Amino acid sequence: MSTIESSVSSILLDRVAEWLTNSSLAGDDLENIVRGFCERIAAAGLPIARVHLTFSMLHPLYDALSFTWRRASGVTIEGYRHSAGAKPDRFLQSPYYYLLDNNLQHIRRRMSQEGPAEFPIFDDLRKEKITDYLAFVQPFGDGSVQGMMGSWSTDSRSGFSDDMIEALLRMQNHLAVAAKMAVLGKLANNMLTTYLGGDAGKRVLNGQIRRGDGETIRAALVMGDMRQSTMFAEKEGRQAYIDTLNEFFDAIAAPFNRNGGEILSFLGDGFLAVYPCGRHKDPSKIATQAALSAVHQAQTRVAELNGERAEKGLNAIRYGIGLHIGNVMFGNVGLKDRLTFSAFGSAVNEVQRLQSLTKKYNREVVASQAFAGYCGGEWTTLGEEKLRGIRQKVTVLQPRITPPALPDGASFPEVAQNGLSEAEQVILLHRDAKKQEKRPMVERFVQ
Repeated sequence: MSTIESSVSSILLDRVAEWLTNSSLAGDDLENIVRGFCERIAAAGLPIARVHLTFSMLHPLYDALSFTWRRASGVTIEGYRHSAGAKPDRFLQSPYYYLLDNNLQHIRRRMSQEGPAEFPIFDDLRKEKITDYLAFVQPFGDGSVQGMMGSWSTDSRSGFSDDMIEALLRMQNHLAVAAKMAVLGKLANNMLTTYLGGDAGKRVLNGQIRRGDGETIRAALVMGDMRQSTMFAEKEGRQAYIDTLNEFFDAIAAPFNRNGGEILSFLGDGFLAVYPCGRHKDPSKIATQAALSAVHQAQTRVAELNGERAEKGLNAIRYGIGLHIGNVMFGNVGLKDRLTFSAFGSAVNEVQRLQSLTKKYNREVVASQAFAGYCGGEWTTLGEEKLRGIRQKVTVLQPRITPPALPDGASFPEVAQNGLSEAEQVILLHRDAKKQEKRPMVERFVQ
């Protein structure tokens, strides 16, 4: 426990506020802002031992993101997933829920090392020798579903003085402004990454936003499609069909969103993935082999899914995948005020028609001669086809190697994004966003 009586320097706190402003203007992420802020207010003379900050997020998979800073160990990060059921008892018995349920902005408690704890979290704080605790709620504007909740804790023997509390409340407002800017910036990145894909989202954020903006790239192309979707829709009903479609995409599409590949768009019950590469033999070989490896993973994953569906008495999901390589125009098309960022051109049309040939040949996967030639390996020629819009016939092939059988109990965990912090990994996960219901602040914070 600290025995030092700290004197708060208003000059140094002004510098912290200035740092927050500059960090916001520079576009620093939330993790760096929280870490830098906590270190600086401690250096300014506030006897902070622990800071807990939770930010609600408009994110497809997560309700909130929390940061816990301790003077001795730095920052730890945790993401809270959407929950369809009742809120955990720990949250319902937390100071945060007490604040929300009673429509309060702050709650302060002097900590006693003896007697029953008012809230379960206080048992944990006692172990850290906390003497004073101040929790708060800070919405990001009236009626906003986004906001910040948190707590300040000290292990100073005398707890927080009035001057310290005044300083914390003052700095809390500065932090809220900087955090809101970071959250909104991340929201833009989340939405563009979720709906456009990682590379396309970056291009748009970097200013590629006008109609006609784009470039021609070379890429290995993958077009996948679910078979008998009309039958599923009619037999299962709307919600069950949507669930089936999401299960299908989770199984088949995920492998194409890593190792150099990116899902560029979902087209009804199908998808288009690209593996950008150079215009020479070696990069083309790498891209096509990465795409074929993803195909084998996708086949195995769908086989696993169909095994689970069979146990539930559900029909197996069938599909077709076409593989090709060629030059692709990559950019913005559409109306002046309503654009889409996508790939288009003859190579895209060709891979789409190749995918449709899986029906004719009753095969799950077919490829063009160009794709097979760069990829290497063993292929079986299925025939030659005249594709609409293509002057010469195209040789259609099938890979001979079948995907390995899935070991009992095996699964395919999603791979974290390389080079990203834990906070970034949490934020970049994908799924359809949910609308918030009544008392949005309650719904979005879990402690």
